[in-house]
Amino acid sequence: MTTLIIFVGFLLYFSLYLIYGKKLEKDVVKVSNDQPTPSHRLYDGVDYIPARKEVLFGHHFASIAGAAPIIGPALAICWGWAPALLWVWLGNIFIGAVHDYLSLMASVRYDGKSVQFVATDLIGKRTGNAFYWIVFFLLILVVAAFAAIIGGLFVKIPAIASAYTYKIIAALILGVLIYRVKMNFSLATIIGIALLCLAIWLGTVTPFKGTYITWMWVFFFYIVIASAIPVNVLLQPRDYLNSWLLYAGLVLGFAAAVFAFKGFEVPAFAGFSPVLLGGKPTPFWPAIPLVIACGSLSGFHSLVASGTSSKQLDKESDGLLIGYGAMFMEGFLSTIVVVSIAGFGYAALKTAAAAKGMEFTLNASNWGATFTGISAKLGLSKANLFVQSYADMVAATWLSFIPAKFVKVLAGMWVASFAMTTLDTTNRLARYCLSEMCTPLKENAQGLYNVLTNRWVASVIPAAIGIYLAASGNWLVIWGSFGAANQLIASIALMTGAAYIAKKLKSGFANAAVVPAWLLWITVTAAFIWFILIVQPGAIAAKPVPGWSVMVILVVMFILNFVFIYDFVKSKSYKKAE
Repeated sequence: MTTLIIFVGFLLYFSLYLIYGKKLEKDVVKVSNDQPTPSHRLYDGVDYIPARKEVLFGHHFASIAGAAPIIGPALAICWGWAPALLWVWLGNIFIGAVHDYLSLMASVRYDGKSVQFVATDLIGKRTGNAFYWIVFFLLILVVAAFAAIIGGLFVKIPAIASAYTYKIIAALILGVLIYRVKMNFSLATIIGIALLCLAIWLGTVTPFKGTYITWMWVFFFYIVIASAIPVNVLLQPRDYLNSWLLYAGLVLGFAAAVFAFKGFEVPAFAGFSPVLLGGKPTPFWPAIPLVIACGSLSGFHSLVASGTSSKQLDKESDGLLIGYGAMFMEGFLSTIVVVSIAGFGYAALKTAAAAKGMEFTLNASNWGATFTGISAKLGLSKANLFVQSYADMVAATWLSFIPAKFVKVLAGMWVASFAMTTLDTTNRLARYCLSEMCTPLKENAQGLYNVLTNRWVASVIPAAIGIYLAASGNWLVIWGSFGAANQLIASIALMTGAAYIAKKLKSGFANAAVVPAWLLWITVTAAFIWFILIVQPGAIAAKPVPGWSVMVILVVMFILNFVFIYDFVKSKSYKKAE
C-alpha cells in the first residue's frame, strides 16, 4: 500500500503541474518577461531584492510549509488515512495551487503589494481594512502556533535545536559567499550543502538543552532580528539550504515508501468525530480544514506569495515554479507523512509505549480514541510521531544502512527548519501588514506613523503577542484557532484572485476560483462557529488569560469575515469586466 499510494501521488502532481499549471500560466495569467518585476524596478536592498529561482523556491517553500504539512496530516490520521489523503490531494489541486499562484502573480502586477492591497483596489476600501485586520490576527496566531510546536520539539529532541542553530551559522556563511564574495553559485552551493551536513552531524553530538520558556525567549529575539534585517543576509541563503534539506528528505522518503512494501495498519476510515481539538469530539466536516491546514491549502500562502516572494521574483516566468510548484511539493510532502504514519505509526506508538513500560493494542474500530489517547499519555507530539514513523519506514528498506539517529534528526530538521522559517517570515509579513495599516496616520500623525512603521518596532509588536500566546503551551487549541483563521483567509484570498482574473485579466476563468472559494468559505465559517462554541470555552476554563485572548481574536475575525463577504457579493467583483 505504501508503494501504490506514493506512486499515485507523484503521478498526480507531476501530470497536473504540466497540464493545469501551464494552462494557468499561458491562458489566464498570460505571463511575459518583457516587463521588469518589482524586485528590479523597486530594488531597495532590504525587501525588494531579485533572487535566483532556486533560492526563491527554497524561501517560498520553507515559509509556506512550516510544520503544517507534517503536523496537520499527522493529526488528521485520527479520522483514518483515506479522509486525510483525499483532503490533501483535492485541496491542493482545486484550491491550494490556484490560490497560491494567483496571489503571487497579482501581487507582482501590483508592485509587490499585499493581497489585502489588491482586495482594497478591486473590491473596496472597507473590504481592504477588514482584510488587513483579519490577516494581522492570523499572523499573530501563526507565530503562536509554530513557536509552540518548535518549543516542544526542541525540548523533546535537543539535537534538533543544536542542529538548527548550526544551520543558521552555515546560512550566514553561505550568504557571505554568494552576495559578498560573489563566489561561483555552484561552488557556493556545494560548500553550503557540506556545511548543512556538518550542522546535522554536530547537532547529534552536541545537543542544546533548554526549558520550554527558555526557548520562547530565544524565539522572540530571533524572529525580531531575522524579520528586520535584509532578506539576503539570512532569509535567502537559509531557505536555499532548506530547499536541499527538503530534496534530501523527499527523495529518502519517496524511496523508503516505494521499497517498504508495507500495508497500512491504520484503518482507511476510523470514524466521523474522534476526540481531538480541545479534547472534544471533532467532526470531519467542518473541522478538517482547521486540522490539516497548509498541507492541503492555506491562506497564509497568499501572504507569503504577496509579501516576501513577489518582492524577490526575478522574472514572471519563474512564478509558476514558485507559486504553483511549491504548493504541489508541499502536498507531496503531506502524502509522505500520511504514508509513513499509516504504515509505521502504530509501531512507533508501541515503541514509545514500551520505553515507558506501557502496552496497548491497536483498536481499528475505535482508532481515533486510541490514537489521540495514547499519544497524550505518552506525551508524544505529532511532530515526534512523524519523526519516529519516518525513521522506521527508512529502516524497513535497503536504506537501513543510514543510522537511525541521523534519519531522526533529518526528519526533525524538516519540522524545525520549515517552522522556524515560517516564524520569522510571518513576523516580517506582520511588519509589512502593520506598516500598510498605519498608512492613514501618515498625514495626521506623522510622528506616530514613523514609530509604528519603524522595521524594528513593527517587528517587536506581533512577535511579543504571538510568543505570549505560545508560552501557554496549549498548542492544540492554538493550532485549531490558527487553522480557522488560516482557511478563512484562503477563501477570501481566492475570492480576491477571482476578482483579479475578472477585472484585470478580463478572463472567464474566474469561476474556477470563486466556486471553490465559496465552498471553502461555507465550510470554514461553520468550523469557526463550532470552534468558538465548543472548543474555546474549554480552553478558557483551563487557562483564562491566553484562552480569552484567542477568543477575542477569533470573534473579531468572524465579524470582519462577514463584512468582507457582504462587500464582495455587493460589488460583483468576480464578474468579468466588459
